[in-house]
Amino acid sequence: MRYLAGSRSEVRVAYGIGRSVGNAVVRNRLRRRLRAVMTGVDAHGGLSAGDYLVRAEPSAAGATFAELRDDLAGITGELGPEA
Repeated sequence: MRYLAGSRSEVRVAYGIGRSVGNAVVRNRLRRRLRAVMTGVDAHGGLSAGDYLVRAEPSAAGATFAELRDDLAGITGELGPEA
């Protein structure tokens, strides 16, 4: 995950999911799951305003929703409240 502090007061998230992750169905399913996780993290105040890039590796395609949630929550927690 990459973070860029911005002058905007909003959170923006982009997802980098390459073809090595799987076919279009797999990539879109993973993107929907990641979007749901990041929305939940943001709803709990876990994201500072700025731009985020979430890059998915091929192993993410086989991860459960709970695994994705735990991994992203841990990563965003490492960024800290001031990110």
